[in-house]
Amino acid sequence: MMFRRARNIVVLTALALVAIAGAFMPGAASAGMGYAVVPTAIIYPGETISGGQLQEVEVTNPNLASGYAKSIEEVRGMISKRTLLPGRTIPVSALREPYTVTRGSQIRLIFRIGAMTISAAGSPLEDGSTGQVVRARNMDSGVIVSGTVLADGTIHVAAK
Repeated sequence: MMFRRARNIVVLTALALVAIAGAFMPGAASAGMGYAVVPTAIIYPGETISGGQLQEVEVTNPNLASGYAKSIEEVRGMISKRTLLPGRTIPVSALREPYTVTRGSQIRLIFRIGAMTISAAGSPLEDGSTGQVVRARNMDSGVIVSGTVLADGTIHVAAK
């Protein structure tokens, strides 16, 4: 019995010292929480985000929900899906990559099978980012095809 009480007193004393140290050094408790990116002005949906509209701030709220942007490089050049308010963290889910092809623009349709490659002028019927499947109209025949958007702005048409 005597040993348990002595051990409990040591543990309680150690916990009290940690609590006192945290009260006198609040920066130590929040150290290592990292940074968050916040806008310096209102950013509207569809707007391309530039580095001049952003600021990195230190996170001091331990209850802040995760999923926010932590560096300016993560946000720069992205498109906002919703209104972003100054001083508020930017959720990563509120951002999207810029479109590689836009509806109504002129693009190249590429079809490859083995060593044969067929290329034709086309026009996307919807906006699309790299890797997305979009529908496009062949400008020569008027046929609507589906294909994957490539990084260079062409659409790779899949065989049926």
